[in-house]
Amino acid sequence: MADHAPRPLAQSETCAALRAGETENTDALEAGRVLFAGESRFVAAAGERARIPPATAPEIAFAGRSNVGKSSLLNALTGRHALARVSTTPGRTRELIFFDLAGRLTLVDMPGYGYAKAPHRLAREWQGLMLAYLRGRANLRRVLLLLDARHAPKQADAAVMAILDSAAVTFQLVLTKSDALTEGDLAMRKDALVRLARAHKAAYPEVLATSSRSGGGIAELRAALALLAA
Repeated sequence: MADHAPRPLAQSETCAALRAGETENTDALEAGRVLFAGESRFVAAAGERARIPPATAPEIAFAGRSNVGKSSLLNALTGRHALARVSTTPGRTRELIFFDLAGRLTLVDMPGYGYAKAPHRLAREWQGLMLAYLRGRANLRRVLLLLDARHAPKQADAAVMAILDSAAVTFQLVLTKSDALTEGDLAMRKDALVRLARAHKAAYPEVLATSSRSGGGIAELRAALALLAA
């Protein structure tokens, strides 16, 4: 009976495979750097469905709890300190904010959610606006669902994941403020979130960790978004 077990790679083949992997990773990082070094500009702010601009390029939406660091992450990705306004008042942003990145990618800053002092009516309006944007947006490549690395996901985060599942919109969990954790604690947090992602049919399985303050993970996130913009 023939033995179909895979042949072990010779040392030279293993080294070649490692070099190929390193080259591919370097190319991806460079593609991300070039993309986000391009011009970035404000396009539109939409507080209601009628004001959502027409789709012109692949889109990446950023969602998360109020003060999770969405605006800081957008500024860190683009290298612009004031592209997205950073507010110290939770729940202040109530619109979809669209930014154009060199005509190749549109970044969408979604209203924060889960702020306890926000009126219930505003919470309902935010959900309605979000669903109006998500449904039928053919150029939407992915929603980045930002989570504060210092805390476990909250009930509001779980509710948004369920909404994204029901809308069949691919989302990816991205940790912010990861510099506040030790390397070991961060690894455990990421492992727990990978397991959480596997429980959601619309979740992308890879979890990324970033820090707008230290710059950790920013190059890797740029590389991932450059692939989606291709």
